[in-house]
Amino acid sequence: MRNRELVPFRQRVGRAASGRVLELGIGSGLNLGFYGPDVTLVVGVDPSPALLRMAEARSRGGRIPVELVEAAGERLPLDDRSVDTVVATWTMCSVGNPVRVLREARRVLRPGGRLLFVEHGLAPDPGVRWWQNRLTPAWKRVAGGCHLNRKVDDLVQAAGFRLDDLRTGYLPGPKPLTFMYEGQARPC
Repeated sequence: MRNRELVPFRQRVGRAASGRVLELGIGSGLNLGFYGPDVTLVVGVDPSPALLRMAEARSRGGRIPVELVEAAGERLPLDDRSVDTVVATWTMCSVGNPVRVLREARRVLRPGGRLLFVEHGLAPDPGVRWWQNRLTPAWKRVAGGCHLNRKVDDLVQAAGFRLDDLRTGYLPGPKPLTFMYEGQARPC
C-alpha cells in the first residue's frame, strides 16, 4: 500500500477530512501525514495490534492528536454521532462484513458527517470480473482476507449512505487488482 500511485488518493482524502476523524482500518498509519488543517483528531481503529504499534510510531511528533483503538469495524467502541468524518482507504476488501462495518460508520457519524472512501473492487468489464471472481478465493488466503470482487458503491448504499460523489477507474497494473472506487457519501 506504499505504492506511489496511491499517494494522490491519500492526499485528496486527507484534504477533504475535517473535525474529529474516524479512520477505519488505520493499519500502519500511512494516511496520517496527509490530513489537513481542518482535522482536529484522528481516531484510528484496527484489529491488528502489530499494525497499531506501527501507526503509533508514525503518529509521534505529528501536529494532529491520534487515538488508536484495537477493534473490529463491525463493533466500533465509539459513541453514536461522535465523529465528523469517517475515512476508509483500502479497507472494505478485507473486513468480514463490509455492510456491517459501514453501518457502524453511519452510526458514529454526526448529522451532516461524511464518509470518504478509496477502495479497490469489482470492475465493470466482464472479462476482468471473471478473473476477479476466479482469483478471489486464493487471493483471500495470501492477501490478508482481501476480496478483489466487492462492488464498493453498492456496499456503501446498502449500509444506508447516499453517494455524493463517485469516481472509478483503473490504476496502472493488472486489471483484476487495480479497479478503484473513490467517493464521498452521507447517511440517508
